Amino acid sequence: QVQIVESGGGLVQPGGSLRLSCAASGNIFSTYIMGWYRQAPGKQRELVATKTTTNTTNYADSVKGRFTISRDIPKNTVDLQMNSLKPEDTANYYCNVHLYKTDWDTRLLEYWGQGTRVTVSS
Repeated sequence: QVQIVESGGGLVQPGGSLRLSCAASGNIFSTYIMGWYRQAPGKQRELVATKTTTNTTNYADSVKGRFTISRDIPKNTVDLQMNSLKPEDTANYYCNVHLYKTDWDTRLLEYWGQGTRVTVSS
């Protein structure tokens, strides 16, 4: 079994900051990509930021320069520091993990967290 646990959402005023954290645990050999997606009401889920074990990062254009993704690879955790938040950043944020369960199984498996709510409002 694999567990994906997120924390750090909440209510913040425009221009404020929040930090999201995600930890993957359980039957994991190694994580390849960890990242964050978000889904606003009435919209499709979209990529926010991802980071591979080789430190390749990918950000949505809408968050570049404001959000920073970081990972602790041995601990299988990923954080998202969100600064200069805007009302349009309001959404449920989901942790996404691509991992290998064993050193002999080459299947790259994908898991999602339950989501954490971020609300940016005055």
